[in-house]
Amino acid sequence: MNTMEYDQKAGMAADRLLSYRDDQSGWQVCKKSNDVVVSWRPSSEFPGNVYKGEGVVGGSLQDVWKCLQPIPNGLRVKWDDNVKKFELLEQITEEISVCRTVTPSAAMGIISPRDFVDVIVVRKYEDGTISSNATNVLHPGCPPQSGYVRGFNHPCGCICSPISGEPNKTLVLSFFQTDLGGLLPRSVVDSFFPSSMTSFYSNLSRTVRSLKD
Repeated sequence: MNTMEYDQKAGMAADRLLSYRDDQSGWQVCKKSNDVVVSWRPSSEFPGNVYKGEGVVGGSLQDVWKCLQPIPNGLRVKWDDNVKKFELLEQITEEISVCRTVTPSAAMGIISPRDFVDVIVVRKYEDGTISSNATNVLHPGCPPQSGYVRGFNHPCGCICSPISGEPNKTLVLSFFQTDLGGLLPRSVVDSFFPSSMTSFYSNLSRTVRSLKD
């Protein structure tokens, strides 16, 4: 793929995330905790679900973004249980990169280690919102590797927005719609995402708090 194709694919993912944020129809709540409300609806991208997490994190937008930034050697590998490794394969433009994410085994070993290759774009909006948006791509530098099931992320990511009058709070929306690949029972997949998203928010909140200490 050339720069323009990566740009188009990343831009499509970012636009799709905004449409998920703005379209309130059809979401069904499947899990709630102190940190987050997780909802789902059938995906229009693949035969699975798109999951939405919505939570207010106690920290400035800058601190929250520092924890979520999609960069190699960033903080996310340290706190996100589902990200074992995050590698930059190619920097396309300042905002757009192609990366490989490695996830550990999960669901008591039923889900074996996965890897994902995505084009990622960071978008900044006039109201201060910052988003990280990703979707799967093929990249010559990273064919499927033994020991990992290749999974495919459909438009997914995080949107961090300031809350008016609350500079030390940030609204974080997260969207996951992932084809985990392999022959996994549907019930395993359907229970994995809501619980992993709940821990995503509690770990994120804890990490943001620790930045202030």
